Amino acid sequence: MKRLTILGSTGSIGTSTLDIVAAHPGRFKVEALTAGTNLDLFARQIREFSPRLAVVLNESLAAELREMLPAAGRPEIMSGVEGLVAAATLSETEMVVAAIVGAAGLVPTAAAIKAGKDVALANKETLVTAGHLFMELVERHGVKLYPVDSEHSAVFQSIEGHRSVDIARIILTASGGPFLNTPAEKLQRVTVADALNHPNWSMGKKITIDSATMMNKGLEVIEAKWLFDVPADKVAVNIHPQSIIHSMVEYVDGCVMAQLGTPDMKAPIAYALSYPERVTTGIKPLDLTECSGLTFFKPDVGRFPCLGLAYRALADGESMPAVMNAANEIAVEAFLQGRIGFTGIAGLIEKVMDSHCPHDLGSIADVLEADCWSRAKTREFLSS
Repeated sequence: MKRLTILGSTGSIGTSTLDIVAAHPGRFKVEALTAGTNLDLFARQIREFSPRLAVVLNESLAAELREMLPAAGRPEIMSGVEGLVAAATLSETEMVVAAIVGAAGLVPTAAAIKAGKDVALANKETLVTAGHLFMELVERHGVKLYPVDSEHSAVFQSIEGHRSVDIARIILTASGGPFLNTPAEKLQRVTVADALNHPNWSMGKKITIDSATMMNKGLEVIEAKWLFDVPADKVAVNIHPQSIIHSMVEYVDGCVMAQLGTPDMKAPIAYALSYPERVTTGIKPLDLTECSGLTFFKPDVGRFPCLGLAYRALADGESMPAVMNAANEIAVEAFLQGRIGFTGIAGLIEKVMDSHCPHDLGSIADVLEADCWSRAKTREFLSS
């Protein structure tokens, strides 16, 4: 039985992970759960999975959660960063599912690795902002890092049994989001509801907006560079509206390996949890005879400038990816609040990047400092 900590259990990845756990009660055991502010759902998860530790955003929410749960059988309840680190390093835990969205996942994920825990990584920002630091930690502490993103899981599965030196290109696929065929002149007028209406995937709000701008794919390009130790010019992006092929690996002999499947995050989550074995997921099997056709084309960076900004951040290196990521988080938040338009997201991020001089990041503290600087600068531009 594999014992798990789930960081971010009330989000889309966290709830899907618990679906897998519930379907295989003899295979997985939840030792710790963490959440933000969704106490009703979190309390239900605690009652069902009986973790020994539960963590929420702050002590006020922790007190409220204690009132919601009967004293008999109630787990230890903690809050804040201290609680997240305690959950990530719990002695009984073997694997940590890192599913907290944003830079908030950096500190507990680093703590998990230092404690010798394998990590199922769904938090893109960990490698986007501090890729070299985290990969050094993984090597130093001898742990395994399993990708949960559907695209990186597809690459991971497509390189199994092959030599890394034979990889010519990694090809990440992208659905193109809800605005793939929207005339460029109309993008300025799209609403939040329009942007949240993803054609293929069910995800949280922030990730769904990132998909609409294609920043999500840009973050995945940076993540792929660190996960698979390849330069940026070996990571390509293809628009694939059907989301059937989740990514591909091209080899030097011209052969291409691809992973296909019905678009459902339970598949890559289950593979990360059970690797190298596979478990049932309840996903409808893929029937290619029911597919009307699979199409691919190159993305228009002029139409999706966030993708170009991500490649620029990767080329600039050092602190620039962390700055870009933080600016994006604030810009997306501003769009969801109605403070800026959809096309204003990329413009705001670019303005912050233009005002930043990249510098070396030698520690997680340095990463968080760059993140903090970027958030302050982005809010300053928003206010002005």
